[in-house]
Amino acid sequence: MKPPVVDYLCPETVAEAVDLLGEHADGAKVLAGGQSLMPLLNMRFAYPTVLIDINRLEETAAIEPGDEVVVIGATVRQGDADQSRTVHAMVPLLAQALPHIGHFVTRNRGTIGGSVVHADPRGEVPLVMVTLGGRATVVSTSGTRTIEADDLFLSHYTTSIADDELLLDTIWPAPGGLWGYAFREFSQRHGDYALGMVACALRREDGVAKQATVAVGAVAGHPVVLDEVGAALVGEPIDERAAAEAGRLAAAAVDPSSDLHASARYRRHLVGLLTESALLAAWADTEREEA
Repeated sequence: MKPPVVDYLCPETVAEAVDLLGEHADGAKVLAGGQSLMPLLNMRFAYPTVLIDINRLEETAAIEPGDEVVVIGATVRQGDADQSRTVHAMVPLLAQALPHIGHFVTRNRGTIGGSVVHADPRGEVPLVMVTLGGRATVVSTSGTRTIEADDLFLSHYTTSIADDELLLDTIWPAPGGLWGYAFREFSQRHGDYALGMVACALRREDGVAKQATVAVGAVAGHPVVLDEVGAALVGEPIDERAAAEAGRLAAAAVDPSSDLHASARYRRHLVGLLTESALLAAWADTEREEA
């Protein structure tokens, strides 16, 4: 199919883009990498009257390390983030997740901001953002605000970003100390949508987990942090017994739906296995840091 007829606008600055969004908010769509938007247009699932191309905005195209954070501009390509030494060194969980996004051709055009705004419940970037407690900076004609990851993803393909707001950047925590990270995903083929995803972050101190976050994706309308699983791990060394128990808790905590790809029972079992594997890998990661 062919996309609907739209007016194509290509601002040169963030200020110009924001003004255009304010003027056309009800009928506008923002084009960055286009890896999600263009299929939606071609299949007539989206009917914007205006397309605002933000690929010329230099203000949104950088990866900047800061004080225990990394700021990634909205139009940074997934492939560029995957090749970034800063991302690998300071946000290793994101570095682990990026190769799972589609295929390398997809990542050459797809953007970090596009993954966030699209809010696919099977998306790797939103899952990592929620796990790490990241933030998003958005701007409109009314000003700039920051949205915590927990408040950002509302449901399937739905965020708390208003129609007249433009995503400027994403902010990724990069704390010091003995942290370990792991990302696990299972799909029928590499590049296919995930049947289940798990991300975890652990802080080790005195041989036990002092902080633990376990989050799941592809089994609900948005990525979900399993607070009860993380709480059960605090104060424990993450051995095979603890990881297996955490996997059992994670499987019991999710309520996925069945579809033609997998049953709900299968997805719950998968979440348990992925949780167990991710926790053991993250714990091993803390041991390497300690050495």
